[in-house]
Amino acid sequence: MESKGFTVSVFNRTVPGIEEGVVKRFVEGRGKGKNFIGNGDLKEFVGSIARPRKIMMMIKAGKAVDDMIEQLLPLLNPGDILIDGGNTHFPDTNRRTAYLESKGMLYIGTGVSGGEEGALLGPSIMPGGSKKAWPQVKSILQEIAAKVNGEPCCDWIGENGAGHFVKMVHNGIEYGDMQLICEAYQIMKELLGMSAKEMHEVFAEWNKGELDSYLIEITSHILAYEEDGEALVEKILDTAGQKGTGKWTGITALDLGVPLTLIGEAVFARCLSAQKDERVHASKILEGPKSSFTGDKKALVEDVRQALLASKIVSYAQGYVLMREAAKEYGWDLNYGGIAQVWRGGCIIRSVLLGEIKAAFNRNSGLTNLLLDDYFTKKMASAQSGWRNVVGTAIAQGIPTPALAAALTYYDGYRAARLPANLLQAQRDYFGAHTYERLDKPRGEFFHTNWTGRGGDTSSTTYNV
Repeated sequence: MESKGFTVSVFNRTVPGIEEGVVKRFVEGRGKGKNFIGNGDLKEFVGSIARPRKIMMMIKAGKAVDDMIEQLLPLLNPGDILIDGGNTHFPDTNRRTAYLESKGMLYIGTGVSGGEEGALLGPSIMPGGSKKAWPQVKSILQEIAAKVNGEPCCDWIGENGAGHFVKMVHNGIEYGDMQLICEAYQIMKELLGMSAKEMHEVFAEWNKGELDSYLIEITSHILAYEEDGEALVEKILDTAGQKGTGKWTGITALDLGVPLTLIGEAVFARCLSAQKDERVHASKILEGPKSSFTGDKKALVEDVRQALLASKIVSYAQGYVLMREAAKEYGWDLNYGGIAQVWRGGCIIRSVLLGEIKAAFNRNSGLTNLLLDDYFTKKMASAQSGWRNVVGTAIAQGIPTPALAAALTYYDGYRAARLPANLLQAQRDYFGAHTYERLDKPRGEFFHTNWTGRGGDTSSTTYNV
């Protein structure tokens, strides 16, 4: 913000006091000679800002935000704006927006993606909350956001928790993308015996084409990084951490009845990685296939690229279906092409594919699934042979590919005119009288069968349970 010409007043909630705290170190260190105003207490901080005040909180999500709001409220005036830029769960933003508006203030919950680099050079910003606040903060947020072809990667997402919801979905897609890349890495390392240097060259080459993205780029950099002549990545413990946004995405999908299978598997893959001691023990007991790969290595690497591309498309497709269902549930008017534009720069999932996603929604704003857009339909058709080969080969060789396989299974399920749920409905009716619909009768008409002759004719009213 300061680098874009704004004067910024700062306060640190955990170590207040200007004399020897965080604020002093900042204004006399990295902030020295710049347009920062350091403050030792909250009242002084609020008093230093012109009205209507615009106060941005970059603090830990959860109770800390509520506590900060309660400390700020007595010091604010009607029309002042509070902005939460943390990874907040969207229901909390729904609640806080209503609460602040009831007090005469305005509230914005905004997703921010880009890490350390984005924070300084321009992140992707996804604001939502009090719509009246947007015109007053638009110039600031769009000025500091990343730019793609001169357009800011920041625009109004929607009311209440819409901004934080879209950021949550962004993080879920991020989980999926990272897991897909890790599975490609494991196939090349364990099945093809490729070195980190060889894989670095593959990812660097992939980053020049359809897979061009931030995560592919940094993966190539990571694989090239050496410590004492050895690849550092091979010295890192194989247990992954998480902060909960992927889990929130999966839970929300379950609540809304959306098959977010790829992202769900990515979350569970992290959970399984955390069971390191159990996995090491199990590896000494449980047997797998003994065979090894004897085919064309170069051809399989190309198949892995195709599998990665197709699965990445599925990841975006599932994320967009989730946003569409949430918009119906919460009354949000989401601009799906605009969201792709917001994600095109600054954020962790930025990729060339987002330009195609934006174009798809420009062609058809009512698109129900990205897979049905002509561009993506053709991409999936051309990629699926290699995709199937990779998943089949990995399964035959005992290499886990939960995300690649889940993406393929979703694709096959989505394109199936008939699934075996007819048998499932018969089972549910048999044991619980939950009823079923018939192909030879109008939709919405339900039936129950006395399958055993002992069940009677009483049916359950819990068809959707």
